[in-house]
Amino acid sequence: MTKTITVSERGTLTLPKEARKSLGVAHGGQLIVQMDNEGAITLRAGAVMPLEIYSKARLAEFQRLNEAPLSGRKLRWNVAR
Repeated sequence: MTKTITVSERGTLTLPKEARKSLGVAHGGQLIVQMDNEGAITLRAGAVMPLEIYSKARLAEFQRLNEAPLSGRKLRWNVAR
């Protein structure tokens, strides 16, 4: 597919519907833009994943919540042979 698009004063552009559909990008979606040394631009669908950095207190809470249901139980481990 080859289309000509116009860049606005603010530097924005509108991707043709066919390109958005092909990339699987909807309203609010994100794209990764890569440009090589010859100036060719590649657009790829991108995704943003939330990242949480756990504090020591939060890690201790996870450990406590995971171990509480097991307290007082005898655990057996099967060893693969």
